[in-house]
Amino acid sequence: MAACGLDFGTSNTTLGLATAGRPSLSPLEGAHRTIPSAIFFRPGHEAVIGRAAISAYVEGEPGRLMRSLKSVLGSSLIEESTPVGRERLRFREVIARYLGAVKSRAEAAGGVELDTVVHGRPVHFVDGDEAGDRKAEDTLRAIAGEVGFRHVRFQYEPIAAALDYEQSVASEEIALIADIGGGTSDFSIVRLSPERHRRADRAEDILANDGVRIGGTDFDRRLSLGTVMPLMGLGSPMKRADLLVPNGYFHDLATWSSINRLYDRKVFRELEEVARDAARPELIDRLRTVVEAERGHALAMAVEGAKIAASDSDDGRIDLDWVEAGLVVAVDRAGLARQTDTLAERVAERIGRCLAQAGLTAAGIDAIFLTGGSTGLPHVRAALCASVPEARVVDGDTFGSVGVGLAIEAARQFGPVRVLAGADAG
Repeated sequence: MAACGLDFGTSNTTLGLATAGRPSLSPLEGAHRTIPSAIFFRPGHEAVIGRAAISAYVEGEPGRLMRSLKSVLGSSLIEESTPVGRERLRFREVIARYLGAVKSRAEAAGGVELDTVVHGRPVHFVDGDEAGDRKAEDTLRAIAGEVGFRHVRFQYEPIAAALDYEQSVASEEIALIADIGGGTSDFSIVRLSPERHRRADRAEDILANDGVRIGGTDFDRRLSLGTVMPLMGLGSPMKRADLLVPNGYFHDLATWSSINRLYDRKVFRELEEVARDAARPELIDRLRTVVEAERGHALAMAVEGAKIAASDSDDGRIDLDWVEAGLVVAVDRAGLARQTDTLAERVAERIGRCLAQAGLTAAGIDAIFLTGGSTGLPHVRAALCASVPEARVVDGDTFGSVGVGLAIEAARQFGPVRVLAGADAG
């Protein structure tokens, strides 16, 4: 029995091997131990994943790109299909193709056959819907079985991150774990220490868990709707009085997991009619340029890039020259915060719920451990830290902490595996 910890994320994926000593992340794309959660189907259904998938799309190869695959779990999309060439694939089949490829790469890299997995999961796949949450986990369990895992267990992603952090803890403390990822924001309050780290049963150390289905892709969506989509007709009038251009197209285009819905001849015809009846048809023509060329993901990448640049250097640009000469949107840090501050507030509100669940005040938290890509957004980070102002701030491995923690959990439950010396991903 060879066990692993699999962090299938909305934006990125890692797989940790439960090796003896310190568990390690497996190389999944060359030397990279983190791989984008993306798949590109070339004509004939040949699929490439990760950076290669994104490159194929950016370079203009014919085919279909899909990203943010995890977002469809817990939504009606999971049972829907999307056109791939002349056929249609269900989204659960797409996820299986992606996870199957990740598993195969890790097996080749470690020289092992993986039949057991501790899968990471958010505290809530779906907010306020226990039945929907169970269905999402059951779907992911079934997909894991389909790709060859005979034994499947789950662990909350912030608890996994806590296990990784605990490896560096020198004395007992109470930590707030904040895992702000691409699709969800998840929190745990955990009692940690070197002695407790060696215990098999940690149930009494977990004081609270909570989360909300808000993550980096939601910040992308809000930024896109607030800055880009008005340039393509969102909120603009139709010729008929008191009517606006239908907004569903813009919401799909701004949402990573829904972009492919627009790549349909029926939608193309609808947009022709909208342009004819719009008071500002030139805006709808911009929208048609993006949709008919199937460049929605290029637009989403540009928005995501501007979000990151505004966070890092206060200077983000969404270059839309490929849509219309000279069209560009400037995004600075203050503008990003204005567009997305309500999301940051909703994420931080969950900390109060966690504290109440644990029976603690903010002063009872010794450290706040930050992981997940969206902790890099300054206003998100500020909102989180302001919730526990006396706590020591610890930055984890942004994309790797959860995967390492899941591997620790796998080793604890199933024992370590041997990795063959010299094994390579090939």
